[in-house]
Amino acid sequence: MPGTDADAAAIVFPRRGRGRLSPPDRYAELRATDGLVRSALPNGTAVWLVSRHEEVRAVLTDARFSSNPKHDGFPQIGRNGTVPDQLPGWFVAYDPPDHGRFRKALMPEFTLRRIREMRPAIQRVVDARIDDLLARGDSADLVARFAQPVPSLVICELLGVPYSDHEYFESRTQTLVTFGSTDDQRDQAAKELLEYLVKMIAVKQRFPRDDMMSRLLASGVMSEQELTGAALLLLIAGHETTANSIALGTVLLLLHPEWIGDERVVEEVLRYLSIADVVPLRVAVEDVEIGGQLIRAGEGVAPLMAAANHDSTVFDRAGRFDPGRPARGHVAFGYGVHQCIGQHLGRVEMEIAFETLFRRVPTLRLTSPVEVLPFKLDSVLFGLHRLPVCW
Repeated sequence: MPGTDADAAAIVFPRRGRGRLSPPDRYAELRATDGLVRSALPNGTAVWLVSRHEEVRAVLTDARFSSNPKHDGFPQIGRNGTVPDQLPGWFVAYDPPDHGRFRKALMPEFTLRRIREMRPAIQRVVDARIDDLLARGDSADLVARFAQPVPSLVICELLGVPYSDHEYFESRTQTLVTFGSTDDQRDQAAKELLEYLVKMIAVKQRFPRDDMMSRLLASGVMSEQELTGAALLLLIAGHETTANSIALGTVLLLLHPEWIGDERVVEEVLRYLSIADVVPLRVAVEDVEIGGQLIRAGEGVAPLMAAANHDSTVFDRAGRFDPGRPARGHVAFGYGVHQCIGQHLGRVEMEIAFETLFRRVPTLRLTSPVEVLPFKLDSVLFGLHRLPVCW
């Protein structure tokens, strides 16, 4: 495997600990270390860890670092990363100018104005899920009954995917983002998701509707293969990341009830949790120096989002959950040309979810100590498998 060099790793790759919402303590040590530190991903692929806010942003805006897995030395989770290598339309793996073509085609669907227009529909989704929650009794798994369904329903409506199929794509998404999945398991999960979307696009060709996939098909800006890949990316990112943020953010607010109802909580939840910590992997395509360390062409780099977002030189008392702080400089959605295209949607979903949940269920509380909650510690995205609550 290109880039595999575990013996050369200076430290074991830092992982989040059980029973805690904050990033690994080791991140503070990394930020205090001169230069960069060599480590290896869980599969043994060697990477340079970038942990300081300024240097993470430098990597994410430097064209000498590529997000394209076809380059030798690209650090991947498995043989094919999380999706089949070279999947057309998987635009996060494209560098400019190819990346820009997809972003330009998709941006009209995710503008701030467009998302504001969606607020009433998102509010209806959230209210319906809380209606269902309350109708079932006085306790529930908030992940299964609220945090997961809300963004799944919204992204399904936006793309034009039947929500009745949500269990199908959610289960396969879990396989793709779990470190412990085998390459064969990832291949099979990706194959099944792609086959599902190919059939869905064929239906929309014959019976177009008022949804994103139908509009993109009509515009002709993407081939059918490219649309399949782009839709897969949006489907996965559109429900998994926001679901994790809603679940974990609810825990944070239950631990810090003084901030419930404060309109600033969303930005601080995003900064503090940084659930997509290890998503933006890169490889150097030229020799380049970052933080005083020479990174040679073909060497992998892991810009650590959570480490950057807990950099005390940028965020005062960074380890403290404080929505009163100015947190807009965080990189929870990435930075530069690859910054998350759905960030406005994610923010609005979280805002409406938190405000409505605590307003309508004011006695909400955890039924298990945080220390024993089933955190996703073996996943590309930090989250919770289950969140037992009562009211």
